[in-house]
Amino acid sequence: MDILDKMVAEGNERFWGFLGCRYIKGNEKEVQIALTAGEHHTNSMGIIHGGVLTSLMDQAMGMVATAAMAVDSCVTTNLNVHFLAPMKQGELMVTATVLHQAGRSLTAQSEIRDASGTLGCMATATFRVARSKTPSTESKG
Repeated sequence: MDILDKMVAEGNERFWGFLGCRYIKGNEKEVQIALTAGEHHTNSMGIIHGGVLTSLMDQAMGMVATAAMAVDSCVTTNLNVHFLAPMKQGELMVTATVLHQAGRSLTAQSEIRDASGTLGCMATATFRVARSKTPSTESKG
């Protein structure tokens, strides 16, 4: 089982599952996830809560960072978000890509688009290795 599949399988009982994320595809350069945003994802103005959008981008970027660095896990050390257009209930597609990698750190970017292709927000983040691959993890591949 590759690292992204493992993250998704273990995520159903964690925040990933709570949000309702779906894994679309991914590798060490790009990850795509999606969310069918419902009323429970909205704020008092009826648009998707900024915390939901931020969490989605952080999740996708963390996944691509973990895959790119080929580690068991990494943590977000910096996160910058730009909200560009209100997102409404419905399908949201999140794409994250690697911008720069050096040693134990990686910088990624992410964006969220709705079903019509409107860019709702974008983010950049820096990640640091939390746990390198352990020999037992590598042998289970």
